Amino acid sequence: MPLHVEVRGSGPPLVLLHGFTQTGRLWGPFADLLAESHTLVAVDLPGHGDSGSVRADLPTTAGLVVEAVENQVGAAPCALLGYSLGARVALHVALGADLPLRQVATIGVTAGIEDPAERERRRQSDESLADELEASDDVESFVDAWLRGPLFERLELGGGAQRSERIRNLPAGLASSLRLCGTGTQTPLWDRLHAFPCPVLALAGSDDIRFASHSLRVARLVPHGVASLVPGGGHAVHLAQPEQTARIVRHWLEAAGPGAA
Repeated sequence: MPLHVEVRGSGPPLVLLHGFTQTGRLWGPFADLLAESHTLVAVDLPGHGDSGSVRADLPTTAGLVVEAVENQVGAAPCALLGYSLGARVALHVALGADLPLRQVATIGVTAGIEDPAERERRRQSDESLADELEASDDVESFVDAWLRGPLFERLELGGGAQRSERIRNLPAGLASSLRLCGTGTQTPLWDRLHAFPCPVLALAGSDDIRFASHSLRVARLVPHGVASLVPGGGHAVHLAQPEQTARIVRHWLEAAGPGAA
């Protein structure tokens, strides 16, 4: 089953891959600003939004993203921007799928948990969370609890968090995403980043300590990487500080794009 895609804006294509509990519509003013200079191809990832019935692990999701993008832009080279879950999908697209990429930007990225025991603990934790969600069948309470976590302390329910869009998701879809695409399921990609095929912007909020560290490491390991930490920013920095984050992304897309010196 193909992934749902929505397209808007004008200019070079920029594919957007959202985070967990989100949809392709949940990019807020950040996307509005990017749409002024790019054609946004916003994908609903498996288990989310109008792709809620799709079940896929990270490598399979990467292939589905490629199919969805090719259906929209053909063989035209595109840029890719992923946030959190979407950032991990973006790494898989770039390293394992056949898509002509000009640039890849990530927000809150990790290339995986390297310690096998820690990775298994995370997988089991996500499995338990998925079981609880399915048993309760209460996506609203789940989303509210998710947004109360420390990663999202800078977002306000109903504001930058866009709660009403998140609760469009169904419990079974979100549970499948946890089980198939959770961080504990991800084979670490750190030792493959040296083969990254295009320039990378690894962006994070400066106060999102763990992911800021991951972003700096990604930028060091890829051949053409730049890290950018937004001062005072948390995990969902593009939603909490959309103008500043969009300014960084747009400048980098223009500076690192075709014809750049």
